Amino acid sequence: MKLSSIAEKLKNANINKSFGEVENISASNIEITGLKPSIGDIIKIISFEGEERLGMVTELQKNSFFVSPFGFVEGLKIGDKAYIDEEGLNIPVSNALLGRVVDPLMKPKDGKGEIYGGTPMPIIKAPIDAMKRGLIEEKFSVGVKTIDGLLTTGIGQKVGIFAGSGVGKSTLMGMIVRGAQAPIKIVALIGERGREIPEFIAKNLGGDLTDTVIIVATSDDSSLMRKYGAFAAMSVAEYFKEQGRDVLFIMDSVTRFAMAQREIGLALGEPPTSKGYPPSSLTLLAQLMERAGKEEGKGSITAFFTVLIEGDDMSDPIADQSRSILDGHIVLSREMTDFGIYPPINILNSASRVMGDVIDDKHKTAAMKFKRMFSLLKENEVLIRIGAYTQGNDPELDEAIAKKASLEEFLKQAPDACESFEETKKTLISIV
Repeated sequence: MKLSSIAEKLKNANINKSFGEVENISASNIEITGLKPSIGDIIKIISFEGEERLGMVTELQKNSFFVSPFGFVEGLKIGDKAYIDEEGLNIPVSNALLGRVVDPLMKPKDGKGEIYGGTPMPIIKAPIDAMKRGLIEEKFSVGVKTIDGLLTTGIGQKVGIFAGSGVGKSTLMGMIVRGAQAPIKIVALIGERGREIPEFIAKNLGGDLTDTVIIVATSDDSSLMRKYGAFAAMSVAEYFKEQGRDVLFIMDSVTRFAMAQREIGLALGEPPTSKGYPPSSLTLLAQLMERAGKEEGKGSITAFFTVLIEGDDMSDPIADQSRSILDGHIVLSREMTDFGIYPPINILNSASRVMGDVIDDKHKTAAMKFKRMFSLLKENEVLIRIGAYTQGNDPELDEAIAKKASLEEFLKQAPDACESFEETKKTLISIV
């Protein structure tokens, strides 16, 4: 081979990467000089000891740029080398993830060994085009009587579960994952306590991870890891959707995800708005939630997002913004737990926007009558308890009082019980 051709090949080959240097380090940002990256580029930082750290470019200046780390800054020093990762923010996804517990970068956390290979999937991706979305016309059974009977969901729907702390959303999540009629189940546990992860798997899922992938970013992880943990979990769901499969996606919680972006945004100098959330926190919700849905010619992602409402305040900015994006909301009531009704779903404050499109008229009529009777009981509860209501004054209320025990029994369900959709429908119609 001629020397000129060898020289030409060496000239075109990218043998040596351009390195930058760490100039300043703060608790949440690292300033680097010597490179010309773009916003969103992934940077690898090599410490003097040879340890490799990942970060994302979040701010550019004339002669330097700032990186938000995926991990902690402890151990980094001024002068550490950094370079741009040409692969970008992609994660390897394959069927080998089924039955595993992983972090947002698809590194195993369950001690079952490494996961090799996989198709590179971008963590950040545009939502489904509006004109390519399929119509939601088929029911999605979750095995929970109250949801299947009175708040019926459809394949490709996005639903919010709104609850205060300690009301029982984790238990309801476990019931949905176990009872849902979906071949693939993706569970994203974002910003929760580390203790809750093995508890959720052992108690709420019964230790069964068949056809399930759990993506974990706990509260002690960096804000960037918690933020992109939600996007990474959605990318895993999209991988299976591209194969034409129907996927259940369930995430706990949207509030912790928004809090992670609040930390990032405030560190970058974004102005705080309601409850300290910067504008980017609210924008990010739509970017994540709109990626779920049904796509023509492909599979579907039916999504349940839990939203933690502080002090049971439904006017919380995250709860309010989520309700405007989602196709339905399930509200868990602390008052229902006081009456011993579990799962404590407040059917009068909850709604499914696609219910009318996925059930028949007989089911729809029965659900409306059930809600009507339950509403009458709530409105006249005090009068009934003190004996001020005289039977015969209102035939509708008389019927509701006669069926009070049956109505409340329908709303109750043991955590390990699973009801078929047809059985739930049959029971509902027989009550009303």
